[in-house]
Amino acid sequence: MLDNKLTYLISKRILDILLSIILIILLSPLLIFIPFFIKATSSGPIIHWSKRVGENNKFFFMPKFRSMYVFSPNVATHLISNPDQYLTKIGSFLRKYSLDELPQLFTVLSGTMSIVGPRPALYNQFDLIDLRTKERINKLKTGITGWAQIHGRDNISIYLKVKHDKYYLENKSIFLDLLIIFRSISKVIKKESISH
Repeated sequence: MLDNKLTYLISKRILDILLSIILIILLSPLLIFIPFFIKATSSGPIIHWSKRVGENNKFFFMPKFRSMYVFSPNVATHLISNPDQYLTKIGSFLRKYSLDELPQLFTVLSGTMSIVGPRPALYNQFDLIDLRTKERINKLKTGITGWAQIHGRDNISIYLKVKHDKYYLENKSIFLDLLIIFRSISKVIKKESISH
């Protein structure tokens, strides 16, 4: 049992390293040019460092290409009325294709995040943090995408999100990770389940 768990963790880490390196190389033109468009269309930093809750409920700062104006409320997007008013000229495009998430590839490379895992909660999403802690989901390393992201992303309730996170906790495997990755790519291309 221990050997299987260790094998999974090692395999998952190898997958994270290989995929993040490959994606950083393949997407390097976007990583280079997106900052120029951000600076050209709004004032403020290129990278927004979002305080998040990671593995074992430890706080860390997650990087994203800034897609909102600097005066935007520091809460989850679905809690903002008319969030479109806070998106920059390029912000809507970045979010539509999840390009704002690209800097997180370096966080995966460093080992703070994984490619696949529960999306890290904002530090002030106390209801989500509490529910995940009760279900021991907080023991998982957070990810860029996850089982909940391919089953609704912005369009599902916190309770349903935690239900999907728990399914991943109980069924995690390299095969499931690969399935989530492929389905995530498909949803980004089709722009599915993204409200903002």
